[in-house]
Amino acid sequence: MAERICVARIGAAHGVRGEVKLWSFTEDPAAVAAYGPLETEDGKQRFKIEAMRPAKDHFVVRIAGVGDRDAAERLRNLELYIPRARLPKIDDQDTYYHADLIGLDVVTPEGVRIGTVHALHNFGAGDIIEIMPVGSGEPLMLPFNDATVPSVDLEAKQIVLVQPVEIEMRDE
Repeated sequence: MAERICVARIGAAHGVRGEVKLWSFTEDPAAVAAYGPLETEDGKQRFKIEAMRPAKDHFVVRIAGVGDRDAAERLRNLELYIPRARLPKIDDQDTYYHADLIGLDVVTPEGVRIGTVHALHNFGAGDIIEIMPVGSGEPLMLPFNDATVPSVDLEAKQIVLVQPVEIEMRDE
């Protein structure tokens, strides 16, 4: 399991006073401000959110020590992490941190390996699992739900995938 978890990404500067756009990856997007200082992946830089307000699909954030547009622009596309220990403990066996699923083997119900979990996305209609197939080929993008992924075994480092039946379309 990852020692650091990516919880946000800084976007473009917002205005001229050093504010930035921020996309939160936490279940409650506003909770990102409550996790304490956010860090770069290597932990060498720390950022404290001084103020945060919601915008259309992101937040506008003022970060301590960032006072002008140039300083804000230097942070563009920076991913922000927290140590795993700061995350709430998960008590529900059917709930996972996305970071814990990345890299798991994907197998059929019969145990045949078909790929690796590459990413999880949510475009507004539920979680989508992105799987890189064994060998080569286009990634598979499927719903991350109980019907498609009936089993996740973090200890075995694998998930079971039931591929949806393809529906043949024909003119009648």
